[in-house]
Amino acid sequence: MTEVFLFHHAQGLTPGVVAFANALRGEGHTVHTPDLYEGHTFDTLDEGLAYAEKTGFDELLDRGVRAVADAPAELVYIGFSLGALPAQKLAQTRPGARGAVLAHACVPSSAFGPWPSGLPVRIHAMEADRLFTDEGDADAAHALVDEAADAELHLYPGDQHLFADDSLPTYDAEATALLLDRTLTFLRSREV
Repeated sequence: MTEVFLFHHAQGLTPGVVAFANALRGEGHTVHTPDLYEGHTFDTLDEGLAYAEKTGFDELLDRGVRAVADAPAELVYIGFSLGALPAQKLAQTRPGARGAVLAHACVPSSAFGPWPSGLPVRIHAMEADRLFTDEGDADAAHALVDEAADAELHLYPGDQHLFADDSLPTYDAEATALLLDRTLTFLRSREV
């Protein structure tokens, strides 16, 4: 099975993020869910983003790097929205990465250097999610698909941002089921 680090979104390590991790665990994968917010969760995305800004994005990235410090090199990194930042950074900069799954977000690969040769990446978002389409994430995702040798962008019908968190009102069961299925297929392909 595959060892995974799943990084939470801006509302924190919510029950919905844990539920997604548990679904992966249920298929035999080892999944770590570091809490970059040190126990804080937020009812709204705006509140969570305010906390992230107050904490500092560099500090959150550093917490993500520290979370994997003692882990083996052969990991798959998954990030939900804000969590895509440490997931993408670690996939691009930590030797031995087996792959990356970026849900709801993507930043230009140039933020962390060139995309590693042969490293697979899967990007998932809703096609009309304004945070994805209007904030540059969609452009970064398309550019990454062009840059990486093994990259796929999966767009789902709808306009919700955090559609894969079943503890939030933005949850979409059908899209999440497809995201989960695609992620499990990806993880099976990354087994060592």
